[in-house]
Amino acid sequence: MSGQRVAGDAAKGGVSRRSVLTGTLAGLVAPAAMSTMTASAAPGAPGAPGASGRTRRITMYAESLPGGQYGYGLAPGEATIPGPVLEMWEGETLEIELVNTTDRRLSIHPHGVNYTVDSDGSPLNASYNEPGETRTYVWSTQTQYQAGSGLWMPGSAGYWHYHDHAMGTDHGTEGVRKGLYGALVVRRKGDVLPDRQFTVVFNDMTINNQMAPNAPVLEANLGERVEFIAIGHGDMFHTFHLHAHRWADNRTGMLEGPNDSSQIIDNRDLNPGESFGFQVIAGAGVGPGAWMYHCHVQFHSDAGMAGVFLVRNEDGSLPDGAQEALDRYRDHQHGGHANH
Repeated sequence: MSGQRVAGDAAKGGVSRRSVLTGTLAGLVAPAAMSTMTASAAPGAPGAPGASGRTRRITMYAESLPGGQYGYGLAPGEATIPGPVLEMWEGETLEIELVNTTDRRLSIHPHGVNYTVDSDGSPLNASYNEPGETRTYVWSTQTQYQAGSGLWMPGSAGYWHYHDHAMGTDHGTEGVRKGLYGALVVRRKGDVLPDRQFTVVFNDMTINNQMAPNAPVLEANLGERVEFIAIGHGDMFHTFHLHAHRWADNRTGMLEGPNDSSQIIDNRDLNPGESFGFQVIAGAGVGPGAWMYHCHVQFHSDAGMAGVFLVRNEDGSLPDGAQEALDRYRDHQHGGHANH
């Protein structure tokens, strides 16, 4: 299941994952919210004046889905697995009104941003939605700031995620297993925004709660800037591997200059609770085609933890051999044996 992109002030490009965008840095494309820090103090620091007052307010709906699954959506009847990409700019505050349309206790808990105990999303702090209840969760972000003695405190920018923390157990184990999760991206001023954006979640032995040959086929045209947001959930060790494309192992996945010594990788651990993101130029140096992405733990990929990154020709047409590759993927008997 997937959603579509929804922008706030401005947007461009075809993005496969629904996103939320706002702020004066818009006009670039990215789900988000934004604000700037004051010159003298850092938002979130003790006694700091906080951001410039920019607050983004959205409503999300937690809904039951077919097959006993659940999802988050931005409108009634639009819940997906994963949920919509929520995106902010450093310094911004995001207020989320969560409407629980289900008959189960659930919540929304973020990684990487600031929140009070009332917005923790955990039963420990009595922060959750009862069946049918509407509750507001408030997340804030901060820019980098100098803490003294030449040291700096980090900002909130990064590829994070959100998930349920209340269904089934006080840790939301059932909610996460059944699809209540999504990507949270915090941008820094000057970050490059993508043409297309995909969320890939390794959840137990599934990808976005699906297995091959039904795992997502992610599509882009040759030369487009594509952003991957990778998230790990469940109880198992995984690695994320993307064929024919590589990225820098840092915050953005891109080198900051010719002397940036960040390691260039095409495979990275993706364990429960971990998340990272990166951008690639689709087909750069390798051309269009059906490129695999998968868990590189061998018995995991054999069992169906594999999908396809389909890079079409620049005009959107299928490149030679791509349809045949897709047919092989869909016809493959995962579990270590082929049909033929």
